Amino acid sequence: MLSQNKGFTAQLESSLLAQRWRALAPRERLSLASLAGFLVLVLLYVMLWQPTQQRLLAARASFEAQRELNAYLHSQAPAARTLASAPQASVDPARLQGLVTATAAAQGLSIERLDNAGDGALQLNLQPAPFAQLLRWFTMLQAQGVQIAEAGLDRAADNQVAARLSLKVAQ
Repeated sequence: MLSQNKGFTAQLESSLLAQRWRALAPRERLSLASLAGFLVLVLLYVMLWQPTQQRLLAARASFEAQRELNAYLHSQAPAARTLASAPQASVDPARLQGLVTATAAAQGLSIERLDNAGDGALQLNLQPAPFAQLLRWFTMLQAQGVQIAEAGLDRAADNQVAARLSLKVAQ
């Protein structure tokens, strides 16, 4: 091991770079060493500190968004409880398909596929739409006595959601 270190040191001392370094004036050596130190600091900042700070800012923004959502949900909880306990309108099962297609069109939603299930339920797929638009439609359906038995939501491009739903008349 010691002989390897001596060989490496001897090779380093005889290298062209070491010879050029020894040929420099002390002032030039100091300038190059200072420049190298500055470049190391810049690389540390760019490679470590700056990405960490950016992730921290993104995490703080996400936390604030989640806190606002939590506050909104807590503020809307009494209204949701009132709606849940309020008697719902009843819709005729034979009119369910017409009601669903009419309200979807009124909300600007496009139905890709609509199937009647054997138990009087409707299976439907919606084209991607903004989530807020879907929520308004869900609220409208619930107010008219339609229950969402099953829902599958998939994120689509441009902050939109594609939905697969099973709807039935509320009991």
